[in-house]
Parts: sequence; C-alpha cells; structure tokens
Amino acid sequence: MKLGIGIGWRPEIADAVEALPGIDWVEAVAENLCADHLPASLVRLRERGVTVVPHGVSLGLGGADRPDPGRLAGLATRAALLGTPLVTEHIAFVRAGGARTGSPVLEAGHLLPIPRTWAALDVLCENVRIAQDSLPVPLALENIAALISWPDEELTEGQFLAELVDRTGVRLLIDVANLHTNHVNRGEDPATALDELPVEAIAYVHVAGGVEKDGVWHDTHAHPVTAPVLGVLAELRSRIAPPGVLLERDDDFPPAAELAGELDAIRATLDAGSGSRPRPVHGGAASGPSKTTAAADAASTGAAPADAAPAGEAPTDAASESLRDRVAVAQASLLSALVAGTPAPEGFDHRRLGIQSRALAAKRADVVAKVAPELPEILGRDYRGAFLAYARNRPMSAGYRRDALDFAEQLLIAGRPADAAARRRLTHWWQDRAAPRPPRRTVRLVRAARSVLVGR
Repeated sequence: MKLGIGIGWRPEIADAVEALPGIDWVEAVAENLCADHLPASLVRLRERGVTVVPHGVSLGLGGADRPDPGRLAGLATRAALLGTPLVTEHIAFVRAGGARTGSPVLEAGHLLPIPRTWAALDVLCENVRIAQDSLPVPLALENIAALISWPDEELTEGQFLAELVDRTGVRLLIDVANLHTNHVNRGEDPATALDELPVEAIAYVHVAGGVEKDGVWHDTHAHPVTAPVLGVLAELRSRIAPPGVLLERDDDFPPAAELAGELDAIRATLDAGSGSRPRPVHGGAASGPSKTTAAADAASTGAAPADAAPAGEAPTDAASESLRDRVAVAQASLLSALVAGTPAPEGFDHRRLGIQSRALAAKRADVVAKVAPELPEILGRDYRGAFLAYARNRPMSAGYRRDALDFAEQLLIAGRPADAAARRRLTHWWQDRAAPRPPRRTVRLVRAARSVLVGR
C-alpha cells in the first residue's frame, strides 16, 4: 500500500493543508474526530481522493490492562467513517493504577515508554492481538520518543520491535524524529535501530521537529524539522523506500509556505536516497541481530524473568495475569512519581524524572488552555503559574476537561483569583459546566460561590 507524501491534519491549519500542493494523504488524531461526522475540511479532502488515516493516542497498548473495549470501538468507528486503509497507535502506556494495584487510576496525558523487557513484550503482544481482532483494518504501531529510560532493560529498541512484529504481524509506523530523540536522550544509535528492526514491516514514517535544551531533546512537534532528523530519514531511505512519509506539526503553526518548505526538504531527502544501494533488510545480512538471535541470546543469558513465558511463546493465563500485575505495579510507581510527587522508583535517573515531570505538567497546562480557553482569559498572566502549582500534587484522573473543572474548583475553594470580578467570572464558568454532576466538595464550593455573588 503506497501512501506517498502527507501531512498531519489539524483544525488550526486545515485551510493550509487543503491548499498545499502535492499532498497525497493526511493523518488526523482519532480522538479529536467525532464518531458520526467529519469536519468539512476532511470531507473535501476525501472527495479529492486524499486518504485520511486516524492516529490514536489514548489506547495505551503498552499498559498493564487489556485495551478498553469502548476505546477500541471508537477507533473502529472512525476507521469505518474515514474508509481508511489502516489505523495507527503507539507503543506506550498512558495511564496506570486501578484494580491491579489497589490505587487510583492516574492519567499521564502523554505517551510514556514501556520497558524493553520480555515481560512487557508479552503484555504488549497480547494487547496488540486484542486490538487487531477489534479493528476493521490493519494496525500499525509507532515507536515513541522518551526522556527517561527504564532500568535493567533486556532488548534494544530494534530487537523489541522485531519481536513485536514477529509475534503479532503488526505493521510499524517509524518516527525518525523519535529515533533522533532517543539518540540524544538515551544514547541509542538510530542506524543500529534501523538495522535491527524489520524495515519491510514499515507502513509509513513520521518526520517532526523538536528542540534541544540543556542536553535534552524535546520532541515538541512545534519547531522546524532539523538536519539530524532528516539525516535519520536518509538512513532509513538507504534501506528501503517507505510507503509513506508524513510531516507532523501540533503547535506553533508556521505560515503555509514554511510547511511547504519542510515538505520539499522531505521530498529532497527521499529523492537523494533513491539512487543509493539499499542496505539488507531485516532477516538478511544487516549488522543488528535478527529477532531469532535476539530471543535466543536473551534466553541463554537468563534475561527473561522467572514468571515470563519463554521467548516467542505466549504465557499461560495464570502467568499472563502475574505478568500484568507486575507490570501494573511498576508503571503505577513510575507514573505516580511523575505526576503525584511520590518517591522515584529505584534505578531511574532522578534528574530525568524531574524533567519529564515538569514536561507533563507543562503539557497539561497547554492542553487545558486549549480545551478551556476561558481559563487563561479569566486568569490572564496568572494562569500558567496557578495551573502548574495545582498540577504539582493533583494528578489528572479523567481527561483534560475534567482537569479544567478540578483546577477551577481548587482556585475557588482557595478564594482565588484575588480580583473579585475575575473570581465571579470563574464561578459562573464552573457552575455552567459542572452540572449535572458537580465535583466532590460541591456543597462547600456552591456555598462559597453564593457568598461571593451575594457579597457583590
């Protein structure tokens, strides 16, 4: 299936995307689309013959729990609505806690890395099979960028992806910007990863921009694509002609001419590699070990945990639940450290955890400002500082819209903002949106709100 050159469709740049020359396909965030109708821009693109691929961000297929049937059904519905040839998601976990840990469910609001261990791979593979059985079209999974590394990992990224493909037959969405991010942040060589992973399983490729600060690369999707990222794309092109390549941009959108320039740079990189001699693909004479060799090496050294299935074999039901429980505890401990200020799990880099924690809080502030733009309007320059203070010890548990309501509630209970007119506006905003099921401490808050209104 050849897709060609594409760009991430976002409402903010919908008009620009429609006007860009040479766009063969677009990708849209699945969770941002209604299940029963499409934005007019996507309708027009489809009428022109432009393929639209839904890109999921909330399944959490790397999490300890099996995929939520409702989320899977929603993704399947959007796939049918779009008439897409495939859907995509991420190799990540996005929430943790719950019944397996006896703790509240925590939402990361972001894609977090899973450990490259045999136990985590077993859980991921079962989750992927469940997703594949629930979707009407093939599934492709994306490698993610990470600021942090899990201790005691047993596989490289390429080996992990090769095992995943071998066990499930899933396609891959390779993000070359994420390979560059992991090179800067975790010292992982992109060329080695490309040598080890099965490039013939690639469905398409992502290219995106980022920025380096204090030796840490932030995969922002809000900056221009850099030369090193294009260099990783060239490395990939030397091995295989990818079926599709897509430019991602999620924020701080530039003029259409700049987007067109980045697309031209991507085309030029692909064209420059078209005459190069392809390197051996996975299973040939590539420098990285094959999936069979990787599995055998790990098993022979005792790398597989005691309660994990032998490499390449599905765990029994009892072993599967044991693995999931152990993965659940590990992921909940990490996420709690990142969003609730609990002690860092043993073996993690405390400095990197701090960077990741601040990045998660900053993303929450940015997304809440988008889903509830009245809040930064009411609070003005105090919004960001107030939200970051709120987020420091109040994890997100039910999505960004609930997060916005909880943030406003906490401000009002504390008698803030100090300006009476702003406080009155915030009170009305909260009351309009909290019904019919207001948050806990409702009585206290309503009494406080009434006293404010009566006093004015």
